Formats: sequence, C-alpha cells, structure tokens
Amino acid sequence: MTQPDWSQIQSFAAVAEHGSLSAAARAQGSSQPTLSRHIAQLEATLGTRLFDRSRGGMILTDEGTDLLAHATAMADAAARFDTTRDGHGTDIAGTVRLTASHVVANFILPPILSDLHTTYPGIEIEVVASDTTENLLRREADIALRMYRPTQPDVIARHITDLPLGAYAAPAYIERHGAPDTLQDLHHHSLVGYDRSTLIIEAFAQRGLKVGRDFFAFRSDDQVLCWHMVIAGYGIGFAPRRVGDADSRVIRVSRDEDAGTMPLWLTAHPDVRRIPRVRRVYDWLARHLA
Repeated sequence: MTQPDWSQIQSFAAVAEHGSLSAAARAQGSSQPTLSRHIAQLEATLGTRLFDRSRGGMILTDEGTDLLAHATAMADAAARFDTTRDGHGTDIAGTVRLTASHVVANFILPPILSDLHTTYPGIEIEVVASDTTENLLRREADIALRMYRPTQPDVIARHITDLPLGAYAAPAYIERHGAPDTLQDLHHHSLVGYDRSTLIIEAFAQRGLKVGRDFFAFRSDDQVLCWHMVIAGYGIGFAPRRVGDADSRVIRVSRDEDAGTMPLWLTAHPDVRRIPRVRRVYDWLARHLA
C-alpha cells in the first residue's frame, strides 16, 4: 500500500486549519496549485474525499474530520522536533519570524527592529502584519505581539505594557468642525473606526459611551488605512499616543485620560523561546516596547 507523503499531510492540515487554499498558501509560504495538488494526491492515495469544495472555501468531509486529528498531531510533533533541534544551537544568527497588528508592525516596530539589526546583524527578521492568531507551535510565527491576552494553549504570554491611546484629527478637519471637549461631543463629529473589530467600541463602553458600528462614518479593519483617513481629514480617529503624538500631520484632540489604553502582550511557545536567537529577540522586544 502506498504511504501518504509527509508534505501532503502538512498541506491537508494547513488547508483544514485555514479553511481555504489561498489562506493556507499564505500561511505556509506555498502556492495554491501546490496545495491543491497535494490534496488531490492524498485523496487518491487514501481512496477517499477529504474536502467538499464550495465558494466559501474547503469544507472537511466526515472522513477528513476523522483524519484531521492524526494529521494535526503529526504536524505538532514535527514542529517540536524542529524546535528541539534548533534549540541545541548557540549561534545568535538565523531567521526569527514575528507577527504583530498592522499598527504595531508599521509604526512601532521599525525603529526597534532597526536597532536590533545593528546590535545583532546575524539575525534576520520576518514580520507578518496581521490581526489574526498565528499558530506559534507550528512555527507560523516564532513571536506574536497582540493587543489582547492570547487564548492559545501552551504558550507563554507576557503583558508588556499598556499603550496610552489618543483621539486625533487633521488640522483641516478641526478648522471645519472644531475639536470635541468631551467623549460625548464625539456624537457630533465624523469618526474613523474599525469594521468587524470591536476594539474601539469596547474601549468606549469602558468609559460609559455606548456606541455601535454605525457610530463610525468611515469603517475598515485595515488599521493603517484608518490612520491615513484621519491624516486626510475625513474625521477623528484613534491610535497609540506613541504613534499619534509623533505624527506632525495630526493633532491630539483628547485629554490624557479620555481615550484609555491598549494592552500589549508578547507571546511565544516555550520550546521556541529556548532557541537562542528567538530568546534574544523576545527579550529585546520586551525591553524596548516597555
């Protein structure tokens, strides 16, 4: 009997986890045709259909669901094997893969990582700007920076700091509409906020301002786009003061206590963190982000 190829099993587990060929290809650094071929080959070897194809993505069949637990266990075991092997090295060199939100990746990390590169030129950095939860065990990322406490099991999560937030607007917007004096005054302004994410709505609720999605005149879950809309004068938006106060194109219109804070968590799998280069980057981020 022909045995399934390990690469086919990896592709099966990735597609099952991410729900589509395109999402799995991005996570694996592969291509959709390669993953599609692996799935077809695995189905032929096993003599069963693993997925139902639909417009919404790849849906596991009953047979696929039964096999997924075994494939996931194999993938996790392989990841632990690689991590243990890497952990025996002592060189502060090699690749470390980070994932962080779009705002943190674009506006906060660059100077920190530039200083890191000057100090440790042998470390190569990969950054995935994403607000989704990457699987740290399978090395889709070595280190994650998140604005919420991670719920993924078997990871080390360290609360680094609470970033003070501010409300900002472009001078042109303030000239047209004035600046709000209180949070309640925001009802009379155009607000820039997120689409599906409820981070801003929840922050308002903690300060006694109950709003819904339609509170925002512009909505997008692309945080960088939201910031550019604020700069363009569309309305008032929100950002860490570490970002907004450094941008001369906007003016902070909130008092220090108005906009609250954003928690920042640093996360890694304990096995991965024992790798010297990963530990060095982890400690560097913890020190400089705090």
